This record gives sequence, C-alpha cells and structure tokens, in this order.
Amino acid sequence: MKRLLVAAVVGALALLTCTAAAVVPDPEQTGDPVRSAEYWLTMNHVEQAWKTTKGAGVRIAVIDTGVGHAPELDPAVVGGSDVSGAGSPDGRTPVGTLDRNHGSWVASLAAGRGTGPDKGMIGVAPKADILAISVGFGASSQVPFSEQIAKAMRWAVDHGAKVINLSFTTNTLDWDESWDDAFLYAFEHDVVVVVAAGNRGSGTDIVGAPATIPGVLTVAGVDPTGRASVEASTQGITIGVAAPSEDLLGVSADGTVQTWDGTSGAAPIVSGIAALVRAAHPSLNAENVIERILKTAREPAGVTTVPSPLYGYGIVDAAAAVSANVPLVSGSPADDLKEWIRVYRRAQVAPAPVHTDKPVEVSPLPRADKVTKPSSAFLPSRDRVLYGSLPLMAVTLPAILVGLGVTAAARRIRSARGTRTPRR
Repeated sequence: MKRLLVAAVVGALALLTCTAAAVVPDPEQTGDPVRSAEYWLTMNHVEQAWKTTKGAGVRIAVIDTGVGHAPELDPAVVGGSDVSGAGSPDGRTPVGTLDRNHGSWVASLAAGRGTGPDKGMIGVAPKADILAISVGFGASSQVPFSEQIAKAMRWAVDHGAKVINLSFTTNTLDWDESWDDAFLYAFEHDVVVVVAAGNRGSGTDIVGAPATIPGVLTVAGVDPTGRASVEASTQGITIGVAAPSEDLLGVSADGTVQTWDGTSGAAPIVSGIAALVRAAHPSLNAENVIERILKTAREPAGVTTVPSPLYGYGIVDAAAAVSANVPLVSGSPADDLKEWIRVYRRAQVAPAPVHTDKPVEVSPLPRADKVTKPSSAFLPSRDRVLYGSLPLMAVTLPAILVGLGVTAAARRIRSARGTRTPRR
C-alpha cells in the first residue's frame, strides 16, 4: 500500500511559503509588534494557562524540514536528527528550497522563547523543549518519504518526546504499512501525536494521512474570528479540535518573523497546549491529555452537532485544558490503532490448522494391458475368435442340427402318409 503522494505533500507546504510575508510594524501600535500580533495567545486563553504552567520539562518533537538557528529557537532545541540524508545530523539545517523555513515556523509557534520578557515571537509552551527532526519532501531527499517518517517517529520516542507534531498531509486516506508500527510505537510509549488536517488551498478537500491514522489528534483551522477557515483548513470525520490557521507568525531560519497561513500552524498551537497539559498533569497518560483538550474545547457559534466535520469538538481553550475538572478515561490511542490493524491489515488472523492425520495408504493399481497393434476388422484375431467366432459357432451349430433333424422328421412323416392304401 505504498501510495503516499509525496508530490501532494510538497504542494501543501509550498502554499504556505507562497503566502508568507514579513511582519510590518504598525506605527500606531504600542508595545512589541510581533508579540501584539499573536492574537491566539489571548483568543485561546494561552496567557491565562501560563499562570499554571509554561510547559517546562516536556519535549515536543517537530518532525518537519528542520529547525534553524534563531534567538527565539536556539534555547528551545535540546536535540535533533536528520532522517532525509540531506540535512545535518542535529536536524538544525533546513532541508529543501521552497519550504526550508517551514519547520522553524512550526517550532516557534509551539515553543518559541521570544527575544525578551515582552518582545519577539513566543510559543504556546515557551518553556517546553524542542527535538528537531529534519525530513525531506519530494526531490529534496533520496530516502522514501514513508521511510523517513517511520524512522523519525521512533527516534523522537527514543529521545524522550512526549508530544510529536506532524504539520503535513499526504492528500490520501491511506498510508504506508510501515507507519502502523511507527505510530503504534509512539502510542505504546505514551506519546501524544498532533497532526494537521490539511488546507483546501493546497487541494485537500478532506483530511488525509497521517490525520486519518486512529489515535492521532487531528487539528483543523479557524480564522481570527473563530470561523472555519475556507482556504487554510479542510474537513473530515477524524478532526478532533480546531485552532487558528490564518494570520499566523513564524520565525524563519534566519531569524526574520513571517506571517503565514495553514493548519501546519494550527497543529503546533495544539502541540503547545498538549505540552502545557502534560506539564501541569504529569501523571496523565496520552489518552487523558487528548481527552482534556477535546472536552474543554469551546463550541463555535452556530454549531449544534459535536463533533462536527469542520471543528471537531470545538476551538481549543488552553486555560480550560490545563485547569478544568475533566473525568478520567481508560484506554490508550494504541487501542484504536491496534483494532484498526486487526480489522484492516488482518494482523491477528489465526494460523492455518495443522493436519495431524496419517496419510491413507492406497494399494498399487494392477498393471495395464499390453497395447496391441491395430489390425483390419476383416482379419481374424485371437480375441475375435475367442470372444466372437467360437461362441457364435457354439450357439449356431446345434440350432442348425436341430433344424435339420426337424426337417428330416417332417419329410419321413409326409412320405409315410403317401404310401398308405386308401380305405374304401
């Protein structure tokens, strides 16, 4: 089932690069223009959640195009790796051309440090740590994309990630079978996996893998007013929650701050919230971290069906996710994926029965008759004489003799009658 559409992934990320623009300070605006432009910190009650925690001690793995060096990013990155074969071993060298800054933007939204107490780009979990894992999309890597993701997932888990962010889509519902084990490995090690739903603007009408993998937390996008984004989001039954995906900020590898759109940015906002929850409630497993984010999401205006294909369970609320009283649930994201594998991959089909009966011995067949050469039907043969002529003669000769005897007797009788003296 190796049908991952890498070209579609490149298209999705390329759109974000095309819509990026440098942040232009507003001369009438007071305070730092970058910090003031981060409207989601207020809209989604992130600043309120900071009164409880800022995510210290939680590692977020950013599996993307690499996390560059910038003042807002350097303090956050504690390790990294390259699985593309095109980057540097520490995952800090951006991979690709069009979307080389994509991974840096994602990391800055999740856990950017800012450049001062109230200056520069700050992430949702500004004290969480980043693991930078660089992958290559399309021609930027000679390693198959599915293989890169499977390897990156395992590396992230083995190096202490408690949240994994995947800000890409394949624009197809299916995924490579190698991802079954990779995602199951993450779930079995109690990792929250947050995935972008995709963007209509890049041709994604419905969510695609990895957002279709059971157990992941799929994030849709909304605009600054809280309405479902038309271009920078999509829809589908696997959407869990929604977060801002328009007019976002991101720190590029060279340190410049850009504006950009897409659920690639909505996902790290939710990854940051997951880090806040994990820091505030270190005893919670991944299932209950996701449960808190889902159950505390705010219903969008006019939405009556929950979950909905546009918003999932609603728009994320960081403060509520951290502080609200949410009943515990039992289970693990691994349970959903295991069941899917059992049903669709047939991974647990019972082995074929082993025959224990002894084989039946069959007596050898008699030898075949010798083949005789064909002969004319008018020439005598042994079989014709033995089974044809002799039986015919045995029946015919007595019949002839009987017939001759009867005829002779009849003649004598007639002759005797003819010689008698007639009476007078």
